[in-house]
Amino acid sequence: MGKSEDELDASLCDATELTTLKVWQASTGKDQLDSNILIAINMGYVDSQHVVADGDEVAFFPPVTGG
Repeated sequence: MGKSEDELDASLCDATELTTLKVWQASTGKDQLDSNILIAINMGYVDSQHVVADGDEVAFFPPVTGG
């Protein structure tokens, strides 16, 4: 994403409609979330349809390799 942190205004969407996918779209401008991106809310893994509450910390993790 090219940034370590971004703050979004959750009041722009009804809380029942704000999903991690919509956070991704608002943060990146991309419509689709690649299937290999991991998502966490408040340090627990979730899927792209998980509802985000005001004050939640949402993190997106790119694929990494180790060796």
